[in-house]
Amino acid sequence: METSENTEAVTSGDTLQPEETAELLEETSAPQTETIQPQESQDNCRDLEFLFDVPLQVSVEVGRARILLKDLLQMGEGYVVELDKFSGDPLDLYVNSRLIARGEAVKVGDKFGIKLTEVVSQSDRIARLG
Repeated sequence: METSENTEAVTSGDTLQPEETAELLEETSAPQTETIQPQESQDNCRDLEFLFDVPLQVSVEVGRARILLKDLLQMGEGYVVELDKFSGDPLDLYVNSRLIARGEAVKVGDKFGIKLTEVVSQSDRIARLG
């Protein structure tokens, strides 16, 4: 599998082009645990096709902090807010305010991205819905 080569390029500070990023995402999103029959896959795709254009809010959380109102009012340029995570801890990826995965920050061109290192299992995500 070529994902280890692509992963090394991302973590070494190299910049990935959009095409390379798309290839990396396609390679890592391929099902690894179960084989879906071609006809079953096509049926599922058609059943869900109307959902493909639904916009989702994606956010990445570095950490959290609780502060007092008086500290908030004293904040100014250069003020440091200490977060609950340590340097090197994975970042949390939320989709529509639900934790979906964790990963590490990467540079994609002149922007930041997140390389997923852990994805919350589908059963855990469903259990957290209600």
